[in-house]
Amino acid sequence: MIFGRKKRTIVRLLVVEDEPLVAFDTEHLLIEQNYEIVATVDRVADALAVIATDVEIHLVLVDLELADGSGIDVARAANGRDIPVMFVTGNLVGQAEEYAAGWLSKPYAQRDLLAAITAIEAALDGRRTRRLPNGFRLFAAVASPGVRPTAA
Repeated sequence: MIFGRKKRTIVRLLVVEDEPLVAFDTEHLLIEQNYEIVATVDRVADALAVIATDVEIHLVLVDLELADGSGIDVARAANGRDIPVMFVTGNLVGQAEEYAAGWLSKPYAQRDLLAAITAIEAALDGRRTRRLPNGFRLFAAVASPGVRPTAA
């Protein structure tokens, strides 16, 4: 098919968000767009437990400030399994770039979340994105083709 869409490489997502309404809206949107939600959790401990299993995860969406700790801990664990991470937060800290493929600033429009996931997918596949969505930063570690973010 000449004009067919490329098959997604990011399909299975782990959502780590401690604001119930944001978590619900995110999960609903992603399911509606044919993504599979591996789990939606609101605590670092629960996210670490999911990551430690053999379940296939293509991308972790994680808030930076969670009730029981930091999303950085979740990102470190995901990096250990070569799972890309996107921080979805209003408060980005300096060391976040070491552990994530990108950052989407809260609050965000639904189309920007979807476009941010697509931009990370493109970067991981070695393709360039013409225009990044509002409030999104793609980090240099993932912007280089074939390079996944790793813990320093």
